[in-house]
Amino acid sequence: MHLLHRTSTWRSLFADDLVPDAGRLPALLAPLDEAVERLGPTPGLAEAHAWQRHLVEALVRLDLPAWRIAQLISDHNDALYRRAIEMSLDAMQEQGWGAPPVAFCVMTLGSAARHESLLVPDQDNAMVIADYPDARHTEIDGYFQALGQRFTDRLDAAGIPLCPGHVMARWPMWRKRLSEWQAQLAIWTAERRVKRVQQATILLDASPVYGDAALATGLIDGVMRHVPEAGLFLDEMAALLNECPVALDRFGRLAGGGEGAPAESALDLKHRGLLLLIGAVRLLSVRHRVRAMATRERLSALVAAGTLEASHSAELRRALERLQVLLLTAQRDALRQGRIADGWIDLDALGEDRRLLLRHDLTVIRRLVKRVQSVE
Repeated sequence: MHLLHRTSTWRSLFADDLVPDAGRLPALLAPLDEAVERLGPTPGLAEAHAWQRHLVEALVRLDLPAWRIAQLISDHNDALYRRAIEMSLDAMQEQGWGAPPVAFCVMTLGSAARHESLLVPDQDNAMVIADYPDARHTEIDGYFQALGQRFTDRLDAAGIPLCPGHVMARWPMWRKRLSEWQAQLAIWTAERRVKRVQQATILLDASPVYGDAALATGLIDGVMRHVPEAGLFLDEMAALLNECPVALDRFGRLAGGGEGAPAESALDLKHRGLLLLIGAVRLLSVRHRVRAMATRERLSALVAAGTLEASHSAELRRALERLQVLLLTAQRDALRQGRIADGWIDLDALGEDRRLLLRHDLTVIRRLVKRVQSVE
């Protein structure tokens, strides 16, 4: 019932289970083999999630790029999702709930859907349920409410925290019949209202992780049908890119500190760099009906569509990769030092060359944001 990613040998690593088959790993991947041996053959959810730190260290030793490591972290989180859902379904069977009354699909959202998660993401998920008669709503939605609560609780206990913004299938807002999702999208995209635009934008990065993938495809089809035609909605998407501006001052210098900064030399690279790049590429992709989900794939598709020059796409891809390297390195350092891994980096820890590159990359992102905001 679960969905497989077999686009490369690496992407098949966690397609079938939380634990890779060590017997299939070649000798060249000894660091990964050592990490798998450390995990053991039958880990619980919490053990498997905590093991991701060792997985990342092994992948770094193998000299994998940060974007590929992010894919594999995301793939492993998908495996955690599948295990949590299967455990919840088994428990519900034992408690007399029976099998799911209709088809359903759980989707991951945001960085998980783009397969760009770094360490310690929280949960963002939704559920699409096959249409059923209104007369059965209490019975059927009650079943899926129970399932949504159970699997999100299991993931929370395993170390993937509940979403503080309540974007999870345990809540009715993010658990609907397919026809209800289509109606909801029509409402969300009809006006230029900040909250509605923020909610609908979440669905622009959605990927099936368990269940009937055709239901997720139906929802994504609806998103691609409604959003590109919603001019006011797209205008608000563009305006929202100004909420957290690029981390450069008016002279183009790196701008650290600010609200919530752990130190004066700290720079919020996630919100004032990476997410702005992702958001601008997302907006450009929606305008041009690009269905790719990952930012790297969107950049390639935008070149194929004639929207971006190949050289500009390559420059943006390099900026994306360098920002991912900086964030992953900062998160690894934080965890080794017993601190919380977050989206901040310490500018004082960067050499002059990396500071210059960062300044360049943020300048590139600022220009991209201005470009997508200037499109009428």
